[in-house]
Amino acid sequence: MKRSFLNIRRTPELFMMRMTTVIVTGFLLATVFWKLDESPKGVQERLGFFAFAMSTTFYTCADALPIFLQERYIFLRETAYNAYRRSSYVFAHALIFIPQLTILATAFAVTTFWAVGLAGGASGFFFFLFATVAAFWAANSFVTFLSGVVSNLMIAYTIVVALLAYFLLLSGFFINRDRIPPYWLWFHYISLIKYPYEAVLQNEFDNPHACFAKGTQVFDGTPMSHLSPQLQQSFLNLLKTSTNIDITPTTCVTTGVDILQDQDVTQFSKWSCLYITLAWGVLFRILFYISLLLGSKNKRH
Repeated sequence: MKRSFLNIRRTPELFMMRMTTVIVTGFLLATVFWKLDESPKGVQERLGFFAFAMSTTFYTCADALPIFLQERYIFLRETAYNAYRRSSYVFAHALIFIPQLTILATAFAVTTFWAVGLAGGASGFFFFLFATVAAFWAANSFVTFLSGVVSNLMIAYTIVVALLAYFLLLSGFFINRDRIPPYWLWFHYISLIKYPYEAVLQNEFDNPHACFAKGTQVFDGTPMSHLSPQLQQSFLNLLKTSTNIDITPTTCVTTGVDILQDQDVTQFSKWSCLYITLAWGVLFRILFYISLLLGSKNKRH
């Protein structure tokens, strides 16, 4: 009896395992980054949360690797008999995953957004959700493409883990774009993590009225942070005397826009980053289709 390529190993147990992984990861992030405050330390913790959250979506999708590898023989046989077109397989492959990825992204966003204390209210939540869906989509498309190129599962896993590590390294979290060596800058722009990461950063910080450091908090992260508040204020008074810059305990010294500029996240808007992330997913689906055209022969098995 013929087995359709749509009879693939997407059992409810596999989906529940993915859902459990996403919820557990979201719960862990929610408890570790619980209700972050609007302080310099809170800013660094937010950056860490966003970097880990967006990279997690990619590592979670690595389980898509075995799907085509397990179906390869069936796919080759069915296409050899002209039972299915490669384009139909690629389209159905993407269509089946989209609802699953949306559910996973929703579970992750609901688990983390309010628990971490992210900004933006309802509109901020929905953009965070859209960015998470886009990240899942790009990640799933990426590993699906690799499954069409690399036939050995262990080699494919090794390549995925290595590439995702490189994407994270050059995404802009560990080192700003303007500090990346010129000969590695191209890798920064093809980093799949860069665009959803920058999208959620702008969603959080693109507000000139949001203040993340006031008064003596300007000393946070410096050796002077261990001085008493009175001595820190004395230094600020001295600064006012010498430079005529008056920093009171309520003066905002770091806004959300300042953070984006400091992180060098100013090249693309958050919506552009979202669209680029979605476009990466479409591109890898097209590349997956091309890999099927080049990698399979129209032979009978």
